[in-house]
Amino acid sequence: MGPFEQYLANSRKALDALNLDEVQRLGHVLRQAWVEGRQVFICGNGGSAANAIHLANDLFYGISPGLGGMRVQALSANQAVMTCLANDVSYEAIFSKQLEVLARPGDVLIVLSGSGNSPNIVRALETGKRMGLGSYAILGYSGGKCLQLADHAIHVAIDDMQICEDAQLTIGHMLMQWLKAHPPLVANV
Repeated sequence: MGPFEQYLANSRKALDALNLDEVQRLGHVLRQAWVEGRQVFICGNGGSAANAIHLANDLFYGISPGLGGMRVQALSANQAVMTCLANDVSYEAIFSKQLEVLARPGDVLIVLSGSGNSPNIVRALETGKRMGLGSYAILGYSGGKCLQLADHAIHVAIDDMQICEDAQLTIGHMLMQWLKAHPPLVANV
């Protein structure tokens, strides 16, 4: 089997093993946040940071171009805030400090991580738990510390960062299409 075929085979195997009950649980939580006008925060590093921005866009606009989307923020999107916090506080605090200012109890935090061990992602989950946010994680590899810290985890158990990142977008797009098909009758937007 060549490298392209191997990549596709590994991707299929990882996606076939997804716990769709956890994906659906997150879908219902996101729909409820949409109905109640609660904030959704998404964060990740590197490719996962880009995925967080992409998924925030999908939840903000893509789920309902005519109705109005969710109140959602990708914590990795504001370069000025991130570099300020990294410089003045620590890189570990780039997401948690934003949550301390922006989040309220009952809001939703979604973390994206390959390893589940990135210190800034771990701290974001700890801060979210302390503040009363519902926390969800889309993780790869062993799931790391985040597997136990998150209220709920969607674990893609594969040791391949690119497939982990592909899975983040696939799960996000599954959620987007489900939300688009199940809009609230009244949304607080």
